[in-house]
Amino acid sequence: MGVGKRLATIFKAKSNAALNKMEDPRQTLDLSYEQQLENLTKVRRAVADVATARKRVEIQAEQLKSQGDKLAEQAKAALSQNNEPLAREALTRREAIAAQLQDLDTQHATIVEQEDKLTETAQKLQTEVEAFRTKKETIKATYTAAEASAHVSEAVSGISASMGDAGAALQRAQDKVAEMQARSGALDELLASGALTDLTSSRDDIQAQLDQASSTSNVDAQLAAMKAQLGSSDTESLAPGADQ
Repeated sequence: MGVGKRLATIFKAKSNAALNKMEDPRQTLDLSYEQQLENLTKVRRAVADVATARKRVEIQAEQLKSQGDKLAEQAKAALSQNNEPLAREALTRREAIAAQLQDLDTQHATIVEQEDKLTETAQKLQTEVEAFRTKKETIKATYTAAEASAHVSEAVSGISASMGDAGAALQRAQDKVAEMQARSGALDELLASGALTDLTSSRDDIQAQLDQASSTSNVDAQLAAMKAQLGSSDTESLAPGADQ
């Protein structure tokens, strides 16, 4: 096989594959059904044409038979008038009509045979077309169901394929939240311990120590005052005449 022929074969194969991918079998079945209906219509028209031809032959035969009967009566009338030559002429014409009738009978038999065959063919085609229609509707319904299932399968496959990435993203997000919470907790602990300056407070760390020392001094002064007060009370209770 030459290179050109191989390329043509490959191109044809790819083209057929592309067409098969694009083809919707439901549309193809409907088109095929329409074509069968057209063929069935043609056969029915042919049957109608043959039936018309048969009827035309039958009408012609009836007309010739009527003419033959009339000539026979004319022959009798001529003999009753002792006009044998005229009677002979009438009978001669009647014989010619008889030959035509015989030929029409042959044609009629042929046409009837053709009509019977075409009628039988039309009936068979009608049965086949109806069976094809039922089959095509079944196939279309099956294809529609299969197509829907395929779409669902593709969606499920897509979800399954992305589930791993989604799980990883979810885990990363949870880890990030935990990390941010840990950092926030550590910051709160540092602020509470005084290791970091609370920028939201109006005092700095030096002022905080001074305030703490001042508070301690106030507490010490209050304790000393209480002790002095208690000492003074004890001295008064020991003085002479205190109970009097």
